[in-house]
Amino acid sequence: MLLRRAHWHAAAVMGEALRPLGVELRHFAVLIVLVNQGPTVQRDLVAATGSDKAGIMRVVDDLERMGLAVRKAVPGDRRVRAVEITPQGVELFDAAHVAAEPLAERLVAELGPGESERLRDLLTRFAHPAGDEA
Repeated sequence: MLLRRAHWHAAAVMGEALRPLGVELRHFAVLIVLVNQGPTVQRDLVAATGSDKAGIMRVVDDLERMGLAVRKAVPGDRRVRAVEITPQGVELFDAAHVAAEPLAERLVAELGPGESERLRDLLTRFAHPAGDEA
């Protein structure tokens, strides 16, 4: 329950930063993956964001409607589409990152020197245990 409470708190704070930009945390999560990995097929977005197939489809539909991402055919497999961030999506991502940075710092303000890095390390190991493919 403590981990869930921490998630709710962080999501609320980050949602506050994203709201003026017209996106939600679920949209920003997909944009992060697209910025970090480049064009990504939807099934890989599911794995990267911890979402489900239907949820990712809705998020990608939203991003396309907003002009922030596009689906493109994958060479060699006409059935598969890769999601790619648009220049407008990159601009929004950059603005969201700038808006979220001070709030992210506020989230860890109560931690002592080095503790935010330690927390990030622990959460990374918790979320991706040794041998975990995700």
